[in-house]
Amino acid sequence: PCVTGIQGIADAYCQILPQIQLYGPTNFSPIINHMARFAAYSLQQGTAAQYFILLVITDGEITDLDQTRQAIVNASKLPMSIIIVGVGEADF
Repeated sequence: PCVTGIQGIADAYCQILPQIQLYGPTNFSPIINHMARFAAYSLQQGTAAQYFILLVITDGEITDLDQTRQAIVNASKLPMSIIIVGVGEADF
């Protein structure tokens, strides 16, 4: 979901956590590309009024590493940041 501020992130995390089951594969490129479309649209509006932060909390290694690298490169000129947090014992 799109949320505003730290409290929005915390609320969304607490709301969804009981409903999800963590499993693989761990593909990051689809969500990065999805958020990049929002950021690109915002940039096209010419107002620069929005900045997007994608927070990914994962328990697994990235399985689409090449595609994820390319998605990050493609998004690097957009008004967005990507934060990936690994939890658990995986090799992040």
